[in-house]
Amino acid sequence: MSLRRRELLKSPLLAALIGATAKGSSPVKNGMPGPYPGRVIEVRHPDSIQNGVYQSGPIESMMHKGMTELTSAPAWPDAWKSLFQKGDVVAIKVSPVGGPNLCSDALVLNQIIDGLRQAGVAARDIIVFSRYRREIVTAGIDKWLPAGVRWTGASEDYDEVQLDMDGYDPNVYMEMALTKPGEDPNDARFRRSHVAKVLTQEANKLINLPVLKHHQSAGVTICLKNMSHGMVNNVNRSHLTPTLNACGAFIPAVVSLPVFRKKAVLHICDAVKAQWHGGPGGKPEFVWEHKTMYFATDPVALDKTGLKALDAQRAAKGMQSIALSKPDKDSHFMNCQVEHIEIAGMLGLGKFNDKDISVVKFELA
Repeated sequence: MSLRRRELLKSPLLAALIGATAKGSSPVKNGMPGPYPGRVIEVRHPDSIQNGVYQSGPIESMMHKGMTELTSAPAWPDAWKSLFQKGDVVAIKVSPVGGPNLCSDALVLNQIIDGLRQAGVAARDIIVFSRYRREIVTAGIDKWLPAGVRWTGASEDYDEVQLDMDGYDPNVYMEMALTKPGEDPNDARFRRSHVAKVLTQEANKLINLPVLKHHQSAGVTICLKNMSHGMVNNVNRSHLTPTLNACGAFIPAVVSLPVFRKKAVLHICDAVKAQWHGGPGGKPEFVWEHKTMYFATDPVALDKTGLKALDAQRAAKGMQSIALSKPDKDSHFMNCQVEHIEIAGMLGLGKFNDKDISVVKFELA
């Protein structure tokens, strides 16, 4: 997976990435990588899921342990008060792509909402979000929310054009010289991916709630990709065909925008159920009960940790690591571009090198 810095800098796409993210790229204490760079809390509970159903008591224990250990807070309310406060407007980016079989779970989501309420955040100031409203409804997420908590999507549903602007900010975008075949590269609309208004105009803080999954073009979809492809428009240009794939550069270019750097405060990866191959659509034959959750303010360190967990499961199934994998009937892309994690680290979004990452593991009973 490791790429030499000299080789990276020869890439024209990466040159565009660095140019696109040069402004506002200094580290942000309360954004990414946050107050705990390189720190990942891994919590496992053997009873967190039974017969495919998340279990309330174990999930609550996992959430409380993860948040208090991440923040070194004495209790659950204090953990949330260390990152959030009354008056904050908080967007929670869920991951509904896998449908009801593999999406951000109701128990986990409601624990996050409870934590925010403990910190004094009003229900009306909590917004559950993903890019497509249709996916939220299909997964049932809209029906899980307490009274007063809002939900929204920037687009109604997936389409091939992806240039709708109703839910996106015309003034906040990532521009990259990457267009789909047949589009005019001189037309700025095709070169830009605009950020959802919920992040640019409503929320002042973002909680990222991905699911641990393999992804055919990006290699993995965990923290970084849940933001890059779930909160901007015009994304399918980044991975249009098995060979027209630029996720390695596209993902960090989006997430390195100042609005993400400053507002992405907390990343909680729901890996009670996870997907080790054939992603991101939640194919049942590749879903396993990992019974684990990960907590971090550093998305790079968490994604590196998640990649190792997926590779370990693949090895147990007799498969190569994601970085070295080749196309098969369930994953069609020529190269799974896990290098997006390393590039994000190089851009200061978090810690990538193992020596800089501390994974603290807890096994609950």
